[in-house]
Amino acid sequence: MRAAMGVFQYDSKYAAPTREQRERYMRGEREEQTFGSEGEITLVVYDEAAYLKDDSEGVRILFTGAKDKQKVHDELRRMLEEHVQKAGRPDEFRAAGDR
Repeated sequence: MRAAMGVFQYDSKYAAPTREQRERYMRGEREEQTFGSEGEITLVVYDEAAYLKDDSEGVRILFTGAKDKQKVHDELRRMLEEHVQKAGRPDEFRAAGDR
């Protein structure tokens, strides 16, 4: 029986999976894909995990185990939709004279 799997989220672009998580889940063959208008979202799929990182937002998420690994596609879709929405909104923090 395998140990409990899960979803680990890191909210800083400087945060990363622990050494133990990398050694346990992020090994062997992998498939890497980039998404977004500037390739800012990266999905890396391993045998036992999927790692999703959004460089523009600084978010990293490690999905482990077969059940949680399937959730990566929903999260990827959500991230892409969020990027499209942000691109369509004006920058609320710019001064009126800067527009």
